[in-house]
Formats: sequence, structure tokens, C-alpha cells
Amino acid sequence: MQMELGLLQTAVGAGLIVIIAIVVIVAIILASAVRIVKEYERGVVFRLGRVLGRPKGPGLILLIPFIDRMVKVELRTVSMGVPSQEVITQDNVPARVDAVLYFRVVDPTRSIIEVADYSFATSQISQTTLRSVLGQKDLDDLLTNRDAINAELQKIIDEHTEPWGIKVSAVEVKDVEIPSQMQRAMARQAESERDRRAKIINAEGEFQASQRLRQAADRLESPTALQLRLFQTLTEISSEQSSTIILPVPLEMLRPFMDVADGHRSPKKPPEVEKKEEEQAERLYEEIVGEHKGREEAP
Repeated sequence: MQMELGLLQTAVGAGLIVIIAIVVIVAIILASAVRIVKEYERGVVFRLGRVLGRPKGPGLILLIPFIDRMVKVELRTVSMGVPSQEVITQDNVPARVDAVLYFRVVDPTRSIIEVADYSFATSQISQTTLRSVLGQKDLDDLLTNRDAINAELQKIIDEHTEPWGIKVSAVEVKDVEIPSQMQRAMARQAESERDRRAKIINAEGEFQASQRLRQAADRLESPTALQLRLFQTLTEISSEQSSTIILPVPLEMLRPFMDVADGHRSPKKPPEVEKKEEEQAERLYEEIVGEHKGREEAP
């Protein structure tokens, strides 16, 4: 009797172990058959090695255990930093340039079956394109025409990644590092350009001042105007320095001394000669100013 009871307990224990094993296997199979795909993901399903229709998701996806295999692909925009590249510009200036790349997957199926690792492949093609494009540009273009260079890089990289189902939305050159000797040379060039502009502006101011002085002299040829100007000057001096005493001296008293001094001076030029010299000076000034403005407006 006791032997039969022992055999029954053994059979019950073995049955429980089998049931537990079956439950575990079923749970594993169900776990491998049920997948959850997030809103920003899509699942590419392979059935016996072949792509099964369109990408799945988002939501709950049911797969056939041991037959179907699913690969998840993100659809969000990825920002990838392009490592610094040593380039030599078209005018033989070495520079170190780095950039940032923005891309996203638009066709999950092609991004899996057309390229082994689309992220690594996009990074490599961006590095080679950055070196080849910037090597064809001058240093001035690299520093000033940044928008045009970014657009050209984006177009070239997008053409290479389009067969992989990758869309490159933007490429931005972040930093351009040039040697310190070149930086000092550019600083000296900018300083010289500023000095040149300052000298031209100063010369233009002197010319305009001389014109105004000439007009003022013409107006003061009248004795009455000259006398009024003298009174105004006396008023200004007396208001600023009340202790100053000014004694106007008539020019008739100094006329003999002025006649003696005029005898040692060169004869006065005729009015026609003076007018011709003034016209020639104005023409030379206008030519210089016109040439300076043309250089500033030139690209």
C-alpha cells in the first residue's frame, strides 16, 4: 500500500514538472511572437529571410515564432557630428573643419536591405564629401559663403544616401580653424584696410572743409560782413575770458609793413589760373573717391 502511494506521488510530481515546462515554453513562444513598436519606430519583418510587405507599426505586432524576425528602425531626425577633417583649400591654406549632419529614415525597408549600417555609412560619406568640397574652395569663400557651402554639401550627401532610404535635411559647417600665422596675417590685412578708409575719409573731410572756407572767404570780402564777424568774435572771446582785453587795429596802420612784405613774396596768380587749378584739384579728388567707392562695391 505504501509502495503504491509512493508511486502515485512520484507520478503526480513528474506531471507537475511537465506542466510547468509546457507553460514556460508556451510563455517563451508567446513572448517571441508579440512585439510592441513605438510611435517613432517601424518594424521590418522578415519571414524565412524574405521581406514581408510594408513596415509594421506602430502598436502591437504578432509574429510567427521561429519563422518571422523583425528589425526596428527609428524615424526620428538624427543629429550626427562629423569629425574634424584636415583640408587644404584651393589657395593652399591648411584648415581644420568640422560640421554637423541632420538626417532621418524615410524608407525603413531600404535602410535595412540596401546598406549594412546606414548610420555608419552616412557618417563616412559625409566625411569624404566634406573634404572633397572644401578642398575646391578658397579660404575667403570658406569664411564668408557659409550658406552656399552648406547647401552644396547637403545636396551631394543627399544624392548619395537617397538609394538607402535616408533623407539629409541639413548640413552645417560648425567651425573653421586656420593656423595662427594666417590669423595674424588676416588681422594685419583688416587693419591696413581700415587705415586706408580712414585716410580717404579724412582727405574727403579736408576737401569739404576747404570748400566751405573758400565760400566763407568769398562772403567776407564785403567790409561790412568782415566788421560784423569781428564784432561777433569779440563777443565770444569776452564771454569766455572776461579778463582779456582786445584792441582792434586798423589795417591802414599795418599797410606800410604789408607792402614791404609783399615785395618779397611771389606775384599773385591771375584768377583764371587759380580757377583752373581748383577745377583740376576737384577732378582729381572725384576720381580718387570714385575709385575707392568702386572697390568697396565690388564683391
